Amino acid sequence: MLKTDFEIDFETSIGPWLGRTVKVVDHHLQEAFDAHGLDLTKEQMIVLKTLHGQDGINQNELACLTFRDKSSLARLLSKMEVKNYILRVQSEEDKRNNEVFITLEGAAIFERTRPVIQGIIDIMEHGINAEHKTMMIENLKKIQQNFKTKQESK
Repeated sequence: MLKTDFEIDFETSIGPWLGRTVKVVDHHLQEAFDAHGLDLTKEQMIVLKTLHGQDGINQNELACLTFRDKSSLARLLSKMEVKNYILRVQSEEDKRNNEVFITLEGAAIFERTRPVIQGIIDIMEHGINAEHKTMMIENLKKIQQNFKTKQESK
Protein backbone atom coordinates (compact mmCIF):
# COMPACT_ATOMS: atom_id res chain seq x y z
CA MET A 1 0.00 0.00 0.00
CA LEU A 2 1.26 3.46 -0.89
CA LYS A 3 1.69 6.02 1.84
CA THR A 4 1.07 9.64 1.01
CA ASP A 5 2.54 12.73 2.60
CA PHE A 6 -0.83 14.35 3.17
CA GLU A 7 -4.02 13.46 4.94
CA ILE A 8 -7.55 14.44 4.07
CA ASP A 9 -9.68 15.68 6.93
CA PHE A 10 -13.05 14.21 6.05
CA GLU A 11 -14.77 15.81 9.03
CA THR A 12 -14.04 19.38 7.91
CA SER A 13 -14.26 18.85 4.14
CA ILE A 14 -17.51 19.84 2.41
CA GLY A 15 -17.69 16.78 0.13
CA PRO A 16 -18.39 14.05 2.68
CA TRP A 17 -21.01 16.23 4.41
CA LEU A 18 -22.76 16.86 1.10
CA GLY A 19 -22.73 13.15 0.32
CA ARG A 20 -24.07 12.14 3.72
CA THR A 21 -26.78 14.77 3.58
CA VAL A 22 -27.94 13.67 0.13
CA LYS A 23 -28.16 10.07 1.35
CA VAL A 24 -30.17 11.07 4.43
CA VAL A 25 -32.58 13.18 2.37
CA ASP A 26 -32.95 10.44 -0.27
CA HIS A 27 -33.68 7.86 2.42
CA HIS A 28 -36.33 9.98 4.12
CA LEU A 29 -37.90 10.98 0.80
CA GLN A 30 -38.24 7.34 -0.26
CA GLU A 31 -39.68 6.44 3.16
CA ALA A 32 -42.22 9.25 2.80
CA PHE A 33 -43.19 8.15 -0.71
CA ASP A 34 -43.67 4.59 0.53
CA ALA A 35 -45.66 5.70 3.59
CA HIS A 36 -48.03 7.65 1.33
CA GLY A 37 -48.49 4.74 -1.07
CA LEU A 38 -46.60 6.43 -3.90
CA ASP A 39 -45.07 3.86 -6.26
CA LEU A 40 -42.26 6.21 -7.18
CA THR A 41 -38.54 6.78 -6.72
CA LYS A 42 -36.75 10.10 -6.39
CA GLU A 43 -35.32 9.67 -9.89
CA GLN A 44 -38.79 9.03 -11.34
CA MET A 45 -40.15 12.06 -9.49
CA ILE A 46 -37.40 14.24 -10.99
CA VAL A 47 -38.37 13.07 -14.49
CA LEU A 48 -42.06 13.78 -13.79
CA LYS A 49 -41.20 17.22 -12.41
CA THR A 50 -39.17 18.02 -15.52
CA LEU A 51 -41.92 16.80 -17.84
CA HIS A 52 -44.52 18.72 -15.85
CA GLY A 53 -42.70 21.88 -16.92
CA GLN A 54 -41.55 20.76 -20.38
CA ASP A 55 -43.84 18.03 -21.66
CA GLY A 56 -42.81 16.40 -24.93
CA ILE A 57 -39.12 17.05 -24.44
CA ASN A 58 -36.53 15.16 -26.46
CA GLN A 59 -35.15 12.17 -24.53
CA ASN A 60 -31.55 13.36 -24.97
CA GLU A 61 -32.44 16.80 -23.59
CA LEU A 62 -34.22 15.11 -20.70
CA ALA A 63 -31.03 13.19 -19.91
CA CYS A 64 -29.09 16.47 -19.71
CA LEU A 65 -31.73 18.24 -17.63
CA THR A 66 -31.91 15.37 -15.13
CA PHE A 67 -28.12 14.84 -15.00
CA ARG A 68 -28.40 11.23 -16.18
CA ASP A 69 -26.55 9.38 -18.90
CA LYS A 70 -28.64 8.29 -21.88
CA SER A 71 -28.62 4.57 -21.08
CA SER A 72 -29.62 4.92 -17.42
CA LEU A 73 -32.38 7.35 -18.41
CA ALA A 74 -33.63 4.87 -21.03
CA ARG A 75 -33.87 2.15 -18.34
CA LEU A 76 -35.63 4.55 -15.97
CA LEU A 77 -38.11 5.60 -18.67
CA SER A 78 -38.84 1.96 -19.51
CA LYS A 79 -39.86 1.35 -15.89
CA MET A 80 -41.96 4.50 -15.93
CA GLU A 81 -43.70 3.39 -19.14
CA VAL A 82 -44.66 0.10 -17.49
CA LYS A 83 -46.22 2.11 -14.64
CA ASN A 84 -47.98 4.29 -17.25
CA TYR A 85 -46.36 7.49 -15.91
CA ILE A 86 -44.81 8.53 -19.22
CA LEU A 87 -45.15 7.88 -22.93
CA ARG A 88 -42.31 7.91 -25.45
CA VAL A 89 -43.14 8.88 -29.04
CA GLN A 90 -40.71 8.70 -31.92
CA SER A 91 -39.80 12.19 -33.11
CA GLU A 92 -41.23 13.10 -36.49
CA GLU A 93 -38.20 15.28 -37.31
CA ASP A 94 -35.59 12.67 -36.36
CA LYS A 95 -36.71 9.04 -36.12
CA ARG A 96 -33.66 8.23 -33.98
CA ASN A 97 -35.00 10.38 -31.14
CA ASN A 98 -37.94 10.02 -28.79
CA GLU A 99 -40.07 12.72 -27.29
CA VAL A 100 -41.19 12.01 -23.73
CA PHE A 101 -44.64 12.95 -22.46
CA ILE A 102 -46.18 12.75 -19.01
CA THR A 103 -49.43 10.74 -18.92
CA LEU A 104 -52.53 11.60 -16.91
CA GLU A 105 -51.49 8.94 -14.40
CA GLY A 106 -47.98 10.40 -14.25
CA ALA A 107 -49.35 13.89 -13.70
CA ALA A 108 -51.67 12.61 -10.98
CA ILE A 109 -48.91 10.86 -9.05
CA PHE A 110 -46.66 13.91 -9.44
CA GLU A 111 -49.39 16.07 -7.89
CA ARG A 112 -49.67 13.58 -5.02
CA THR A 113 -45.93 13.99 -4.34
CA ARG A 114 -46.15 17.75 -3.75
CA PRO A 115 -47.34 17.66 -0.11
CA VAL A 116 -44.94 14.79 0.64
CA ILE A 117 -42.01 16.73 -0.78
CA GLN A 118 -43.10 19.85 1.10
CA GLY A 119 -43.08 17.82 4.30
CA ILE A 120 -39.50 16.69 3.63
CA ILE A 121 -38.49 20.29 2.85
CA ASP A 122 -40.08 21.45 6.12
CA ILE A 123 -38.08 18.85 8.08
CA MET A 124 -34.89 19.67 6.19
CA GLU A 125 -35.18 23.43 6.72
CA HIS A 126 -36.38 23.32 10.34
CA GLY A 127 -34.32 25.70 12.47
CA ILE A 128 -32.56 27.27 9.49
CA ASN A 129 -33.36 30.96 9.13
CA ALA A 130 -33.84 32.69 5.78
CA GLU A 131 -30.38 34.28 5.84
CA HIS A 132 -28.61 30.95 6.46
CA LYS A 133 -30.77 29.25 3.84
CA THR A 134 -29.83 31.89 1.25
CA MET A 135 -26.16 31.59 2.19
CA MET A 136 -26.28 27.79 1.94
CA ILE A 137 -27.89 27.94 -1.50
CA GLU A 138 -25.28 30.44 -2.69
CA ASN A 139 -22.48 28.20 -1.39
CA LEU A 140 -23.96 25.14 -3.14
CA LYS A 141 -24.24 27.13 -6.37
CA LYS A 142 -20.58 28.16 -5.97
CA ILE A 143 -19.55 24.51 -5.58
CA GLN A 144 -21.49 23.61 -8.74
CA GLN A 145 -19.89 26.53 -10.59
CA ASN A 146 -16.44 25.42 -9.43
CA PHE A 147 -16.97 22.03 -11.06
CA LYS A 148 -18.47 23.58 -14.20
CA THR A 149 -15.48 25.92 -14.52
CA LYS A 150 -13.08 23.00 -13.97
CA GLN A 151 -14.89 20.95 -16.63
CA GLU A 152 -14.84 23.82 -19.13
CA SER A 153 -11.11 24.34 -18.66
CA LYS A 154 -10.30 20.80 -19.83
